[in-house]
Amino acid sequence: MKNIVVIGGGVGGTLTANYLASKLKPELRERKIKITLISATDKQLYEPGLLYLIFNKMEESEIIREIKYLLDPDINLVVDTATRVDTSNQVVETEKGSYPYDYLVIATGSKVAPEEIPGLKEGGHWFYNLEGARKLRDALAKFKGGKIVVGVMGVPHKCPVAPIEVSFMLHDFFKHLQMRDQVEILYTYPINKVFLMDSVAELVADLFDQKGIEYKTFFNPIEVDAKNKKIMTLEGEEEQYDLLIAIPPHKGSDLVINSGLADKGGWVPTDRFTLKVEGYDNVYAVGDATNLPVSKAGSVAHFEAEVIAENIAAEIKGLPPTARYYGKTMCFIETGFDEATYIWFDYETPPKPVMPSRFIHWTKIAYNRLYWLTARGIL
Repeated sequence: MKNIVVIGGGVGGTLTANYLASKLKPELRERKIKITLISATDKQLYEPGLLYLIFNKMEESEIIREIKYLLDPDINLVVDTATRVDTSNQVVETEKGSYPYDYLVIATGSKVAPEEIPGLKEGGHWFYNLEGARKLRDALAKFKGGKIVVGVMGVPHKCPVAPIEVSFMLHDFFKHLQMRDQVEILYTYPINKVFLMDSVAELVADLFDQKGIEYKTFFNPIEVDAKNKKIMTLEGEEEQYDLLIAIPPHKGSDLVINSGLADKGGWVPTDRFTLKVEGYDNVYAVGDATNLPVSKAGSVAHFEAEVIAENIAAEIKGLPPTARYYGKTMCFIETGFDEATYIWFDYETPPKPVMPSRFIHWTKIAYNRLYWLTARGIL
């Protein structure tokens, strides 16, 4: 029997496992293979929903599901914390046991590391995990006016366009509360434009100007003075705030770091086309865990999962593994509560955002509602 082990119960892990189960159904039924998904928690969080949760546009019940209901019933779900990958013996060690593998998929994602900026944990808010989003939702509801700084403090981070989206949504949130003239919104970014990609940066800067959202570039925070509500930067600037919405530094999981599979940033060195972990023929990485030069976004994990599942299934069936990932990415960008744009791009094709519209916004909202079908490998 061939053992396929997937570590991680997020979108990349569940999609890869479900795609494999679909492609290898006869082999599963005949017990020629076994697919095991190891997850530290029994629930999956739809992380893009956190952006809506902070404005009370989505509730927690809408963005959390039990993983067992998302998985094909032929997949073995193990709720346990993976602690180490022993690549020499091809075993995944967990807190409660160990699991041998013939093929391994690392879908361990990324996590926020606010502790890397002194004072940020005490002085800032963020919406990149459930606890942070809850606290920010409460802070926004109580905000009586003043300066809100939306500060990008680390690259790469999950959903690169989310800081832009939250800035636009803050504008509409306080406009609907008839408080927009009492709120200053300042967006900061670490390089010399408001976003890494030129075409997106140009559109966003123009919309920021139209909506009265201020922005600063070449802004690299190195410390937060929580007591005096002040941000200090590498460039020698100081910026006061009344509410700080930070995009904290991100890093890879402790598992890949402790297993010696990560680079200095905590990301897994991954072949950009085959998605194999460098140096291993039977170990793959998917989603946020990789060091690939693509967005750490759900759509990326989706497209990568298809490639990984197709190639592992081909090898098990004795066929050549010819599927390749070419950097395909698709992201919606909310430009407020009622309009949105989108971008798609790959390794060779730069993004060309379209003008925002209500139709694109409602397409995004529809996808939010249909996401659980995607996680199950149906959509």
